[in-house]
Amino acid sequence: MTLIDAIKERHSVRSYLDKPIEQDKIDILEKLIEEINEETGLHFQLVLDEPEAFDTSRTARYGTFSGVRNYITLIGPKTKDLEELLGYHGERLVLEAQRLGLNTCWVGLSYRKVLGVYEIEDDEKLMGVITIGYGTSQGAKRKTRPPRSLSKADVEEPPKWFKRGVECAMLAPTAVNQQKFMLTLAGDTVTAKAGKGFYTKMDLGIVKYHFEIGAGKENFMWG
Repeated sequence: MTLIDAIKERHSVRSYLDKPIEQDKIDILEKLIEEINEETGLHFQLVLDEPEAFDTSRTARYGTFSGVRNYITLIGPKTKDLEELLGYHGERLVLEAQRLGLNTCWVGLSYRKVLGVYEIEDDEKLMGVITIGYGTSQGAKRKTRPPRSLSKADVEEPPKWFKRGVECAMLAPTAVNQQKFMLTLAGDTVTAKAGKGFYTKMDLGIVKYHFEIGAGKENFMWG
């Protein structure tokens, strides 16, 4: 499965089967987490077989979760670009999980912090988690805004790579599907800007990763 295939097939899943993740898949995820942490200074961690963060007796703010026993913690140093970094590199893990046949969901608020199951330093912050496992379904497609409301270009007919990038960005998961971002093309430079709202900076990181996959990093530079 290519990354573009993963983008098209991946949907948010909140309900999971009581089925453990195989060790070979855990190894792949933990290797990628290690690479991300070494590259960026982030502190992602894979938490396995831990049911307390998503107690089934609790009602999530944006929908009920069930059967969640595994999740990735989105932890990093308290810097101004933390949220965008978490979004960008968290989506690397989300799409890799999809390629492995696993399901995921970005979660900002609807979980309980459980002490002792992950590490967090004094200068770090936990911004959310990504649930991961085998879903009871593959999730459902989300409605998306039209390309013209999410992008603009300095030419009447934008290049194909820009259109492909926008198409992939439109499929990026955003908080409550708000899609508050704008991609602007000027020459071979693309600017990505987040709108106002909660988690829009993290959303922007996810959007930028999707755009890069669709457009091809060799075709443009970020402005």
